[in-house]
Amino acid sequence: MIEQYTTGILLAYGVFMIGIFTPGPNILAVIGTSMSIGRTEGKSLACGIATGSLAWGSLTLLGLTALITLYASVMTVLKIAGAFYLLWLAFKAFKSALTTKGLQLKAIAVKGGGWSYYRRGFIIQMTNAKAALVWIAIMSLAMDGQAPIWVGGIVVLGTAIISFAGHWAYAVAFSTAPVVAAYGRTRRWVEGALGAYFCFASYKLITYKSS
Repeated sequence: MIEQYTTGILLAYGVFMIGIFTPGPNILAVIGTSMSIGRTEGKSLACGIATGSLAWGSLTLLGLTALITLYASVMTVLKIAGAFYLLWLAFKAFKSALTTKGLQLKAIAVKGGGWSYYRRGFIIQMTNAKAALVWIAIMSLAMDGQAPIWVGGIVVLGTAIISFAGHWAYAVAFSTAPVVAAYGRTRRWVEGALGAYFCFASYKLITYKSS
């Protein structure tokens, strides 16, 4: 039963992992906080961001399920929107790969201990409007009008694990200057490869059928 949805689920995981691997504002905040404030604070911030990602995934799944139940044709619109958003991410990755800019790290300082940083991370992620577009693209890769809700549940659970592991790893590994410097030397090649993957994912989103 799950075999017919495996390709879509793996594509969704792939796009999500690529999104985490690409240092955006959230990741740069985790790195900057870990380096400037402390690794513990960075890990707390990372867990808050990952929890927010889990919440966005769950809300998107419930919203898409409700929409598809009422309007089956909405899935086609969402797939097109998701595909164009992936192409936009590809454009941004290619554009960044062509520049020589370094990582713009930003440390977040808040009063209180780990809980305060966790809460700040959660708020940052939940107020990120782009997260909705990311999750629409991810869910559209795994689901179609006939896919049962447990397929989306697998995506949410798997991406939650990836999110916690990925953000935690950034807080630990990228809390040292040598690691940041090493990434800076390979950044342009990495982002070029990410742009190519986003193009591939956009094509698969438009053409993929689970059955």
